[in-house]
Amino acid sequence: MRITKRTNIAVRLLMFCAANQDRLVTKAEIADCCNISENHLAQVINQLSQLNYLHTQRGRNGGMTLARGAETIRIGDVFRDIEGDLPIAECFADADNTCPLVAHCRLKLALADAAQAFYAHLDEITLESLICDNEDLLKILNPVACVR
Repeated sequence: MRITKRTNIAVRLLMFCAANQDRLVTKAEIADCCNISENHLAQVINQLSQLNYLHTQRGRNGGMTLARGAETIRIGDVFRDIEGDLPIAECFADADNTCPLVAHCRLKLALADAAQAFYAHLDEITLESLICDNEDLLKILNPVACVR
């Protein structure tokens, strides 16, 4: 399974916000720290805000924070919310499916089972667990105050 660029950006963005929970963070500092284009980042910020992962504040002193505690954000939920129902293989797509084997092929079931196992594993991981006691990561994401 390949993760989209949008999901990759979403997780980096959420980790940055979790590492800096005591303040509003800006799009520019996230882009710089996490090596993300500000244009791509803006789209993901908007989506995460609509999904209630982020609280955004506009204006001169604006920025963003997590909309809820990092301990309540499950990575499996983030992946599902951002990835949506992207088909893993052609046989999962209702449109544009030209595979002549689809009616009798067992690969679709095997892939569906694998995807469920993948998401079930990610459901056990919280955003907090990705940053908690990870001092080297915190030095990158929060170089000013890396003491936790």
